[in-house]
Amino acid sequence: MITLKYDIKIHATAQKVWNILWDTHTYSQWTQSFCETSQMQSDWKIGGETLFQDANGDGMVATIVELEQFKKVVFKHLGILRNGIADTTSAETQEWNGTFEQYHLDEQDGITTLHAEVETAEEYQEMMDRGFQQGFAVVKSLAEQP
Repeated sequence: MITLKYDIKIHATAQKVWNILWDTHTYSQWTQSFCETSQMQSDWKIGGETLFQDANGDGMVATIVELEQFKKVVFKHLGILRNGIADTTSAETQEWNGTFEQYHLDEQDGITTLHAEVETAEEYQEMMDRGFQQGFAVVKSLAEQP
């Protein structure tokens, strides 16, 4: 596994950026560069369940290990989803089990720095680079609208 880091400065409050990241409608907009039908469901509780999935129910199952609203969220991946069914025990799942995906927002003078860190297999680096660069550009565009 490798750790990838992404940053972007956005002329908007951390609260506005946070809401764009995690609102159901805007989440699916900024994550289209990863998957056209991307969606997220979460109970937003530490130790609870978060699902990152496409329209077919394929994706990842995770839990939140750290949460500070408008500032930070850390997801720990627990397994994969196939047709909406979680798999946390197969050999394929073990590659992802325990990896982290983190988002930090730091607001200074009306400018928010959005920072993401993700642990992934090296073979997915190009997809992650493209996804986060394009996705964060969408977050910036949405957040900077009046």
